Amino acid sequence: MFKIQEIREIIKLVDASSIDEFVYEENGAKVKLKKKGNVTEVVVPKQEVVVAAPVAPVVEATPAPTPVEAPAAVAPVEKASVHEASDLHQITSPMVGTFYQAPNPESPAYVKVGDKVGDETIVCIVEAMKLFNEIEAEVKGEIVEILVKDGQLVEYGQPLFLVKAE
Repeated sequence: MFKIQEIREIIKLVDASSIDEFVYEENGAKVKLKKKGNVTEVVVPKQEVVVAAPVAPVVEATPAPTPVEAPAAVAPVEKASVHEASDLHQITSPMVGTFYQAPNPESPAYVKVGDKVGDETIVCIVEAMKLFNEIEAEVKGEIVEILVKDGQLVEYGQPLFLVKAE
């Protein structure tokens, strides 16, 4: 027999995937999920229970990002081409973690737009697995743009700052 939490997890996985139908059988109990427009049906024939779970958040989340992401995707590309043309240096994250502009919440940010930096100037911290890693500019120049927000999760190689190199 399936627990309700197991069924909910299966629903979430199916909703997040591109499959339209899913069948799972265990110890004589069977779960069958079918996607139909805005509703996913869960049928457990042994107990003859039908659970209609609205997938509006998933359905809305899927189409909604398309209009939002399209302009957002265009903007960074345009910025990148402008920045590439003007020879700006990108300071990138050397790891996956959380970006912090200051050593602690009470302290001022390491750098802000317009600040001059040297090769070894600390520009931020990236926290990964409870370790706070100081990130150095590795270039002499002026901070032109801060590309991420304080407390934002960053990926390996993600640009954090743009620097006009000297």
